[in-house]
Amino acid sequence: MSWKTTLYEYVHYKNQMNLDYTVVPLLPFVTDTQYLQAQIKRLARASQTDQDRQFFPVKHEARLTIVQASEQPRAVTAAVRLRQVAVGMIGLAEHQEERVEWERITLQEQGGRWVITQIQVTGHEGDHPDHIRVDTQLPDKVRISEYGNSGEDDLFVKLPSMPFLNYEVLPYLDRSPRQFKYDRNKSIQYAELWWDKANPAYIEFEVDCTNFVSQCLFAGGAPMHYTGKRDSGWWYRGRHNGQEHWSFSWAVAQSLQAYMMNNHSGWQVEEAETADLLELGDVISYDWKGDGRFRHSAVVTAKDANGMPLVNAHTTNSRHRYWSYRDSYAWTEKTRYSFLHVIDAP
Repeated sequence: MSWKTTLYEYVHYKNQMNLDYTVVPLLPFVTDTQYLQAQIKRLARASQTDQDRQFFPVKHEARLTIVQASEQPRAVTAAVRLRQVAVGMIGLAEHQEERVEWERITLQEQGGRWVITQIQVTGHEGDHPDHIRVDTQLPDKVRISEYGNSGEDDLFVKLPSMPFLNYEVLPYLDRSPRQFKYDRNKSIQYAELWWDKANPAYIEFEVDCTNFVSQCLFAGGAPMHYTGKRDSGWWYRGRHNGQEHWSFSWAVAQSLQAYMMNNHSGWQVEEAETADLLELGDVISYDWKGDGRFRHSAVVTAKDANGMPLVNAHTTNSRHRYWSYRDSYAWTEKTRYSFLHVIDAP
């Protein structure tokens, strides 16, 4: 049996794992105890959430793409993309969720067979640093890292090929906030079109969740408030003179949440008490540690049969994911949410 066959078996049994909420199908060929323990906790949360919402899983399919592989005589490290589709029922209503996950998988040949000795889930919602600084002098990428840290803790912005000033995104620079009529349909259409890929008109961040939500808001008519300062306003300008121009509120979850709740922003936004009060096109901010710092953002794109929000998001690219994110590796018992409802101007 080749290592590739083992990978495909892993995906097959992982589908079964997600249907049955148990890691038992993986035990014969996955020896990474840390990964298995994380899965046990995640599956227990997912099972409880599904029971609470009376959701019954019917089908789970994943398409495996081997993006890169480093082969040695008896060991292989493979970077893989898993495009997943989960289907289930709430009463007579069928719901489908889609998700794209990335994993770095290490396999070793042991006793004439290949086993998986390590699985690293990459690009999940817990990767956002608490504090950021931006180095705009790098010619090909922008580094976002925790203060005082470098190396493996750094996050890098991938810069697509684009004009120095992207007038397709922002044909004018509005220097003052203004009220607007929010077109929720256009926001949702944008979120549905770009949920699984990056719009080349914008920078793609390695931690891309808030950048994606800002794009959805802008597609719905939310006006940019251009100040030219990273720590004020809400704006994206593109690349100019080798530097990237965007505000923290455009790309950082904590800053976007604060901007939307600021009465001086020009937007009418109120914080709803519960998730079911949100409308399509509204935003949810996620504070995983319960310490008052928001590290993830998602946009509401649908409701389930119980009237609860389903969201689209980036980083772990997701479509119609249940709003609570209890199946996320980033979720903790201290997780808190901010439900941001955009009020339409009269």
